[in-house]
Amino acid sequence: MQIGSLNKTISIEAPTKASDGMGGTTNSWKEMASDIPAAIWPTSATEQIKSMGETMIISHRIRIRHRKDIRPNWRLKYKDSYYNIVSIINNNMDNRILDILAKEAA
Repeated sequence: MQIGSLNKTISIEAPTKASDGMGGTTNSWKEMASDIPAAIWPTSATEQIKSMGETMIISHRIRIRHRKDIRPNWRLKYKDSYYNIVSIINNNMDNRILDILAKEAA
């Protein structure tokens, strides 16, 4: 990995549940880490027709330095875009780089 290739800055968010005050819970997201250098590449895009309209699903590969504190049910944030993690790959199994496959719903 070349030094200049991680030219974006992302945040990592984990899902949390909070009481809604009426006996139930609401789902929200908590920032677990910020200012993480990353590289982001779009890999594919597909359109799906769902009730009441079309949805664009865009898949990305996001590369970061290795971390042990990231989970597949978390999401990544870059600027105003959110990416749901699909898969985390320990590139070359050497604990240096993680390639994260993620989906952005637009």
